[in-house]
Amino acid sequence: MEQPAVTSPDFRGASTVGEAMLRVPKVLEASATVGEVRGLFEDDHVHAALVVSGETLLSVVERPDLDGLAEALPAYRAGRLTGRVVGPEADLYATWLGMSRRRLAVVDSSGRLLGLLCLKRSGRGFCSDADVAARARDGESGCRGGQSRTAPASVSASPL
Repeated sequence: MEQPAVTSPDFRGASTVGEAMLRVPKVLEASATVGEVRGLFEDDHVHAALVVSGETLLSVVERPDLDGLAEALPAYRAGRLTGRVVGPEADLYATWLGMSRRRLAVVDSSGRLLGLLCLKRSGRGFCSDADVAARARDGESGCRGGQSRTAPASVSASPL
């Protein structure tokens, strides 16, 4: 039986995770609760909640992490970092091949949040900040969600 052809990815010229990541992902403060994350997940475009203390990523929370948890529980306790983070210098193609989820937080060696690698629904490329901004401006896109702020804007796309 013949194997189906693998469609080539479109990385828009990027070769590292740092070059392809979203630079202004939404984040939640360490004080955020499970209930607030559930509110963020009302937007079906949101697949992961990034919980930070200052610039440090505490936890990446995904929908299944919230099952059975009390609304008032601190959100960072619901998620984890293992398997959900990548460094900015990582090879983009190798990372794409190994991705088992559509979102990976991008952190430096000290745990500082730099951005979010966001695999498109097609699986062939990654979302850009411009893509996300355009969808947010589109009233019919369904984008909504809970309270959040953006990560620090002083992020370099070059490897650290």
